[in-house]
Amino acid sequence: MNLIMKTEFENLQNNNAHAYETDTNSDKQVVKIYCGDVLIAKKIKLKKSIRYFGVKNYQQYLTP
Repeated sequence: MNLIMKTEFENLQNNNAHAYETDTNSDKQVVKIYCGDVLIAKKIKLKKSIRYFGVKNYQQYLTP
């Protein structure tokens, strides 16, 4: 997975064709975005650090 921008992650998350789930464990929060059964992006929030990751060809899942 590669680092992606926050706006790209939000675009993937707001797409109605994609599903997402949230896992929280004390200081760590992980949001995973799926297209069908395929994981396409995730956000990892650890304390004050937030990182966004996408699969290699995540651009094909972005809405125009």
